[in-house]
Amino acid sequence: MFIGEYKHNIDAKGRMAVPSKFRQILKKGAVVTRGLDNCLFLYPKEKWEEMAQKFANLPISQAKARAFARHMLAGAMQVEFDNQGRITLPDYLRQFAVIKKRAVIAGLFDRLEIWDEASWSKYKTSTEKSSDDIAESLSELGV
Repeated sequence: MFIGEYKHNIDAKGRMAVPSKFRQILKKGAVVTRGLDNCLFLYPKEKWEEMAQKFANLPISQAKARAFARHMLAGAMQVEFDNQGRITLPDYLRQFAVIKKRAVIAGLFDRLEIWDEASWSKYKTSTEKSSDDIAESLSELGV
């Protein structure tokens, strides 16, 4: 399970350290892809395979389904850890998420999100102000 929030530097080659407790979960492989809200999603390989199958099974006759599958699948990249516990984020994914020198890794149970530090701060500030309204609207879903 991924939980917590961690800040890391991104070096000139696009490498970023992943917290050691997450590396243990990701040791069988990991995939990074475009996420939502202008962040990146990092999945354990097994979870990615489940998700990718769901995306691939979306009806190709529906434009929104095709667009979403392209968004998630076309940008995906398998990543490996170097000896220092870093992964390399491809340039096109860093550009998508506008990740510059500092990133935040946020644990969200079955995946990690990777955000530009400034974007994460802005997002958190915005959602924290409306957390009561968000919680109330999710009550219908049993949350």
